[in-house]
Amino acid sequence: MEQTHFLESRRSIISCLARPLAALVLTCSLAAPLLSHAQASPPAALSATVRGLPDFADLVEKVGPAVVNIRTIEKRDPNAAARSEAEDPMAEFFRRFMPRPGPMPSPNAPRGRGGGPDEVPRGVGSGFIITADGYVLTNHHVVNGADEIIVTMTDRREFKARLIGSDERTDVALLKVEASGLPRLSFGDSNKLRVGEWVVAIGSPFGLDSTVTAGIVSAKGRETGEYLPFIQTDVAVNPGNSGGPLLNLRGEVVGINSMIYSRTGGFMGISFAIPIDEAQRVYEQLRSSGRVIRGRMGVGIAEVSKEVAEALGLPKAAGALVRNVERGSPAERAGLEAGDIILRYEGKPIERSSDLPRLVGGTKPGTKASLGIWRKGVPKDLVVVVSEAEPDRTARAAAPRSTPGAAPSNFLGLVVSELSDERRNQLRLRGGVQVDAVDGPAARAGVQAGDLILSINNQEIANLAQFNDVVAKLDRTRAVVALVRRGDSAQYVPIRPGR
Repeated sequence: MEQTHFLESRRSIISCLARPLAALVLTCSLAAPLLSHAQASPPAALSATVRGLPDFADLVEKVGPAVVNIRTIEKRDPNAAARSEAEDPMAEFFRRFMPRPGPMPSPNAPRGRGGGPDEVPRGVGSGFIITADGYVLTNHHVVNGADEIIVTMTDRREFKARLIGSDERTDVALLKVEASGLPRLSFGDSNKLRVGEWVVAIGSPFGLDSTVTAGIVSAKGRETGEYLPFIQTDVAVNPGNSGGPLLNLRGEVVGINSMIYSRTGGFMGISFAIPIDEAQRVYEQLRSSGRVIRGRMGVGIAEVSKEVAEALGLPKAAGALVRNVERGSPAERAGLEAGDIILRYEGKPIERSSDLPRLVGGTKPGTKASLGIWRKGVPKDLVVVVSEAEPDRTARAAAPRSTPGAAPSNFLGLVVSELSDERRNQLRLRGGVQVDAVDGPAARAGVQAGDLILSINNQEIANLAQFNDVVAKLDRTRAVVALVRRGDSAQYVPIRPGR
């Protein structure tokens, strides 16, 4: 008997050592009879850590019924699709060698010739109920372009949903189902979230509804869009999770899962959620009017780099650099100019350029807003009357190419010429010179022929003579910051002569 017990214990040790390191904590206890008491007892710190891990079961049981699966349907004209394929010379290739996923149609199934539109599944996402009478929040991209939206609850009840409104910029959509007494989720405060705090996601990744994943808040205020400072987490989020809730340990919604960072299409440890505070403001407007109304000033902006801040005498790299001012816009009427740096809006500091669109966008059109700006080394206050935002417009200007063989006239590598009075009036400029050819440091900095130089190291350039005078006095060992206008936009460009 003793020999048998020894052999069994020896087999346990061999089995333990043959297993991966990650499994040793669980499996090595089989060999406890051969270990001393001190070795067999887990460290006190480890036991405390294990006891401190959260248990999500009660939370999920409480909030899970309010999380829904959303599937969308698109209605297509089969005859139009057939015509499109017939006109596409590559259609036959893709039909043969790259078949679409999904079940093969039955040979007896109707072909749709001469009939009504075919219903084609578009995708699957997630959402969550926020009122007992059936208002549901999800992502704009989940329902965008759908002809029919089906909401499925955890008890398998299905409802056709009506789209109340959708906002592409924040990726938030509001749906309504006709029901009452539904379970619902309550909003938390995303501003009180702390990096390292536990959070839970519930959704339908790959169509697997009511899937629960957990992790921590990895970062806050992550800039990935114009209007949103995203919450970054390491919660496993995959296609189908979009629109589902991100919850704190009190079961409150603190975000809407929206995006992942991926090189493969699947989860790679980084996911992003829309802060619920931002989504709630959008929800309130969608519910009351079906659309989101934003304020606008009519400026193009960019970040302020450390080099630009130093050259302009700013105490730190902060604010929003005005690259261009739209003609007839509130910004032009307020007196803003290209090259200004907006440091405050309604008394609130602009730390990053992305802070400004959010503040202006949240301002009611018609409001008078105060601006604190930095212009040519001097602080200045302006007042702008905010108007209603219009659809985004993109203006492109073709830049002339450098003149081959032109010799640079100074150590910056620039050949410049005077602007005619007609050109200045056309561009609404007080001064500046035009770049005719570029080489050396200026070319490496990205300056192109056709650009306009408006200032150098915070000194406004009125004409060619002043340009030459300013350049002649520059320290050739230090970086030079030029305000360069290209098309309708202006940008401070650091030029490093010694590189």
